[in-house]
Amino acid sequence: MNIKETPLPGAYIIEPRIFEDERGYFYESYNQKKFAGLTGHDVHFVQDNESRSSYGVLRGMHYQLNPNAQAKLVRVLEGKVLDVIIDIRKGSPTYGQYFGIELSAENKKQLFVPRGFAHGFVTLSERATFFYKCDNYYSPESEGGVLYNDPAVGIDWQIPQEDMILSPKDKVLKPLAEAPNNFSFS
Repeated sequence: MNIKETPLPGAYIIEPRIFEDERGYFYESYNQKKFAGLTGHDVHFVQDNESRSSYGVLRGMHYQLNPNAQAKLVRVLEGKVLDVIIDIRKGSPTYGQYFGIELSAENKKQLFVPRGFAHGFVTLSERATFFYKCDNYYSPESEGGVLYNDPAVGIDWQIPQEDMILSPKDKVLKPLAEAPNNFSFS
């Protein structure tokens, strides 16, 4: 397992070591001891989620407020997505900045999204199956989000606006400056 920190401190790209032969492939997708040792994050995941989306579906930019905040470990089982995070930790040197990475069934990369980050993705392939582990249970009353096209953040979603398919809820999220936020950088 190879782990690299993103330009946003605390978020990591995980590249697995893949063993392939004529039968197919094998890789260890998660090892808590290795993960904690390489990132310094001792995360205990309690919930797994999976979604399926077609081309252009944009889900985001979501987070849960404290005390129900969630760290996530995300990956793609089928297809490919552009996965995006925004640092929303007040006082962070990278507050309001975003990072995007292509995650696919082919590259098998994963992204660790710590608490204090908004998260979302857009499907780049005909369809994609997206899988993620969470370190806290979903809490509807703690939902927060940042508008996907907030000009202050300036995310390049890599697909035309007219191809984007959003939920009614995601279309009316607030810009970062107005979004509910109780995170701070420490």
